Amino acid sequence: MPSRRNGALSSMLLIAANILIPVSILIFGAGFFPYKPLLPGFADHTDNALQYGQDAVVPAKFDKLVFMVVDALRSDFVYTVESGFTFTQSLMREGAAFPFTAHATSPTVTMPRLKAITTGSIPSFLDVVLNLNEGDESASLASQDTWLVQMKRKNAGKLVMYGDDTWLKLFPGTFDRADGTTSFFVSDFTEVDNNVTRHIPDELKKDDWNTMVLHYLGLDHIGHKGGPRSPHMIPKQREMDDIVKQIYTAIETEEHLSSTLFVVCGDHGMNDAGNHGASSAGETSPALVFMSPKLKQIRTIFQAPLPEDEDFEYYNLVEQSDTAPTLAALLGFPIPKNNLGALIPDLLPFWPEEQQVQLLMQNAAQIMKVASAAFGDQLLESDSPSPTDAQQLAQQFSSFQSTYKKKLDNKADTSDMVKPLLKWLRNSQSFLSGMASNYNLPKMFLGQATSILAITLAILATAYSTPYSSPSEFLPFAFILSLYAIMMFASSYVEEEHHFWYWTTTAWFAYLGLRRRLNSFSSSTIQTLSTIALLVITRLIRSWNQTGQKYAGEPDIVKLFLHTNPALLWAIVILTYLWIHQNLVYGFSGLPIWLSFAAATGLVLAAFTFKVAFTLEDAPEIVPGFIRKILELNFTQGADLISRARAVFIGIGLLTGTTLLFMLSKRRISMGQPGTYTLLSLLSLVLVTQSRTTNIPLVMLSNMQFRLLLHQLESISAGEISLSMILLQYSSFFAFGGTNAVSSVDLSSAYNGVAEYSVLSVGVLTFISNWSGPVWWMLAGGILLLSKREELLLRGQKNDLWKGHVGLLSVFAAGSVVAVMGACAVLRSHLFVWTVFSPKYLYVAAWSLGQHLVVNLFLGGVFYWLGVVEVS
Repeated sequence: MPSRRNGALSSMLLIAANILIPVSILIFGAGFFPYKPLLPGFADHTDNALQYGQDAVVPAKFDKLVFMVVDALRSDFVYTVESGFTFTQSLMREGAAFPFTAHATSPTVTMPRLKAITTGSIPSFLDVVLNLNEGDESASLASQDTWLVQMKRKNAGKLVMYGDDTWLKLFPGTFDRADGTTSFFVSDFTEVDNNVTRHIPDELKKDDWNTMVLHYLGLDHIGHKGGPRSPHMIPKQREMDDIVKQIYTAIETEEHLSSTLFVVCGDHGMNDAGNHGASSAGETSPALVFMSPKLKQIRTIFQAPLPEDEDFEYYNLVEQSDTAPTLAALLGFPIPKNNLGALIPDLLPFWPEEQQVQLLMQNAAQIMKVASAAFGDQLLESDSPSPTDAQQLAQQFSSFQSTYKKKLDNKADTSDMVKPLLKWLRNSQSFLSGMASNYNLPKMFLGQATSILAITLAILATAYSTPYSSPSEFLPFAFILSLYAIMMFASSYVEEEHHFWYWTTTAWFAYLGLRRRLNSFSSSTIQTLSTIALLVITRLIRSWNQTGQKYAGEPDIVKLFLHTNPALLWAIVILTYLWIHQNLVYGFSGLPIWLSFAAATGLVLAAFTFKVAFTLEDAPEIVPGFIRKILELNFTQGADLISRARAVFIGIGLLTGTTLLFMLSKRRISMGQPGTYTLLSLLSLVLVTQSRTTNIPLVMLSNMQFRLLLHQLESISAGEISLSMILLQYSSFFAFGGTNAVSSVDLSSAYNGVAEYSVLSVGVLTFISNWSGPVWWMLAGGILLLSKREELLLRGQKNDLWKGHVGLLSVFAAGSVVAVMGACAVLRSHLFVWTVFSPKYLYVAAWSLGQHLVVNLFLGGVFYWLGVVEVS
């Protein structure tokens, strides 16, 4: 009776703990990622008028704007010798184009970057989450002041937009004509851009608009699929340069476009893997070019092209937020209210010196209003013996106002104020942009307390679970969890977290092997060879992909051997598919062998030909000739990638359903293997379909680890199986190329079989692509547990292994949430809070909600139950 009570109590505690984990994440996130307060309303010319007898409006230099965003347009794509933007470079040499490198702050994803460009403000890090939700409308800028709103308020023409539909979500009802394209369909390099380009000729003939926004996505998609050195990259740059030429030529020749400012820019850059979201030099350095025949009046020419710069800083470096006040000056509208940008000084010579100072003073007055809203009465305490940075800025601005008024009253030269004002603007921008977020501390503390309650309940539940009641079994787990928690408080350890998992996994396997040898579970020679083999395979896996932040570009197996020897790569890939085929042939234990062979062969061949076709499109340089010939076979010709992927998924679904029916009906024949192994093989086929080609062999290497652990099962306890599964899930995540940076999220296989954007299907495929290793070890770990259960039953021992397993997983999930929340709370003023700790918080949320609750507990629970039913 007491044992039943303990069992019921532990179940209730586990349920409560796993409910509290997501609740704590949501509560803490609401406090850690709040929206920043904004000044309401829209700016008017009188807002920043200096009232010194001057006109409030400095004459505009342009009356129309073409704003062309080329997604992920890294600075070197435009400015270097290897660039395809040859026409754009010729304009720089003529003085008709002013080039800059626009620093984009993290997170370097589209939505927050467009907010920075259009408002001049610094977006919240929460926008990185909203950026991933195509259907979200909460990020709308409809009620915020932007240069788009200001252009519309001029009533001088219509606003038109073609391209990334993020603009339509950000600015609902703003555009009079628009044709949006989903930004997440990364498999498309051409149609997504052709859909923009087809509108340009007609729009250039019309004179009813004053703002045309174009947002091209193909270059970004090429980066995600093949990286910045993809063979598709230079042709795409040339295509974009041709668009620049078409628009610039129209501005030169069409009378109604003669006063048009043409701006070409990137919203962010990309890293060496073709991704973005973090803060590496490549990701934060997009190009920004102002173009017009009128710019020749400034008489500044630029050398172009330039040699490669590893820091990606070409020409003058400006902040991306500087775009908003610069456009305001050039087009004659008031600076948006929440702007923190500074007018780009290179374009000031367009105006006489007295008007330059007037523009800078208006820019300064507008920024002071933002500072006043942030600091309130603190700025008025001018008699403070040790003024704060904010007070010093306010005092300096007040001094500028006094000096400016005196010079105007005395009709004195004001040109000597230009440099001091520019310096003040940069200092103010740096200070206000670097201010800590307005954290909601009560919510953060409540979330932290909820997570602590979750881990407490999970520990109590585990203590009541019979298999893990021995402290000696819990000690290694507690030691590893404690080290992991401590590590979360150091930014360098978070960036290089993979080393922790590689070393702990290796040390754990060495410990198991040494203990097994000492306890003489088998012959010393076999034991030694088995342990050495396990350690060698683990070392091979950890060397497959160089990951992390500091050494991401260093040599690894993929770079040194597979990219340089495509034939070797495909030999291992083919071997992996043959291994899956062999397992499937003997896996459908309720079918005749001939039918099982035919089904397995058809499915594996379909999956393999899809991967060949996919890689030929994605990275043709690693597809040798003898592999390409496979696609020339009659039964594979003519099929597109979507049809091929759907055929694979449908086939896997049908055979999975068949296997489940056989498992539930307990149909097994002597030559067949358990249905759990068949499900593992089918899952392996899903994962190799969703993995990069170079990562496919990792699935086979993981299987070797699994088989070696399976042969050592008699010496491993149930608790040690659970710990091994945690270690292998995390180490495999990093071995497949994962990191704690948003930029490492791989979207290359997120659209396999998807014809149009669907948040559910793309979300699931993205998760599977990035968590391939952990998902595989969920099933493999389940088989180890089922095998251990069978072993214990043969000894007459009845234990609820699954509940104990869930207990340990829940303790670790809750513990990781507690640690990361603690680090984010304690280090919320840290320099790297938005580049290191905030992305880690998003990843721990994905681990806890996706991998722990959905994969490990739900899917793992169903799998374990099926295994129990099959053998009962």
